[in-house]
Amino acid sequence: MRRHFERALVIGGAGFIGSHLCERLLQRDTQVVCVDNFVTGSPDNVAHLAGVPGFRLVEHDITHPFADGHGAYDLVVHLASPASPRHYARLPIETLDAGAFGTRHALELAESHGARFLLASTSEVYGDPAEHPQKETYWGQVNPIGPRSVYDEAKRYAEALTAAWCRSRDGDVAIARIFNTYGPRMQADDGRMIPTFIRQALAGEPLTIQGDGEQTRSVCYVDDTVRGLLALADSAMPGPVNIGNPQERRVSEIAGQIRDLVGSTSPVEYVPAAVDDPRRRCPDISLARGSLNWYPEIGLREGLLRTIASIRREPVVL
Repeated sequence: MRRHFERALVIGGAGFIGSHLCERLLQRDTQVVCVDNFVTGSPDNVAHLAGVPGFRLVEHDITHPFADGHGAYDLVVHLASPASPRHYARLPIETLDAGAFGTRHALELAESHGARFLLASTSEVYGDPAEHPQKETYWGQVNPIGPRSVYDEAKRYAEALTAAWCRSRDGDVAIARIFNTYGPRMQADDGRMIPTFIRQALAGEPLTIQGDGEQTRSVCYVDDTVRGLLALADSAMPGPVNIGNPQERRVSEIAGQIRDLVGSTSPVEYVPAAVDDPRRRCPDISLARGSLNWYPEIGLREGLLRTIASIRREPVVL
């Protein structure tokens, strides 16, 4: 059943997933206040929404309290965090702060308005998993001091804080564990797998695969991810709920498909694997399918073609 949210606060709304979420909420006749500090998000991602009635863009860092005197909210979504390895390696303290102080401030704001709170967590909480596919009941296997830990542990802490808020303050909260998501408005140079392969293929450069390419990922098109987030927001479920595509694919397979779709002759180049890079990653979405009636609908080929078209239109500055 769909709730009607009158007014939503989307923190990190000028980021990749956030900008698509803002669009979808506006299509549902929800007023949207989009908050972002533009450290990794960009005003360009929501520039096309500037003239849409009910949309407002505010520059603010949610690691500091947010005071907005322009009405009440009935939905608060916390998406703010550097998400690509390149960004959180560059901004380690800021990433931890977004998970800690940012989540606290977002929860306090939701509580003060009596709003539903949705935390965008990540499959990274599972680390390099010993369970496959990963169910929400799995506790994960994470290196707490490795180079990826600033993102992993920020999200694990954010989940712990959100769950504690629910237990101790009876908060109306939900935790979404988002698996690899791709689509238009990804930064072509942010270091993540799909935009990197696309950029390299378009430029005729070698496609650099970390490790042997046999490691697996599941990739979900952004429209499907956003539908999943809204399905969870509409529900009364506290989560965590996996939001991702259960079709497991080898990294080398994804690289080859991108090269073929671009029509490139780029060679493949294997480079050393990143530290703590998971060998397998794939969600069990039984909970989302059974309780939210949600599952991905857009196939990899269609999603890649849309993403390639988007990156072709955008100049890449390295």
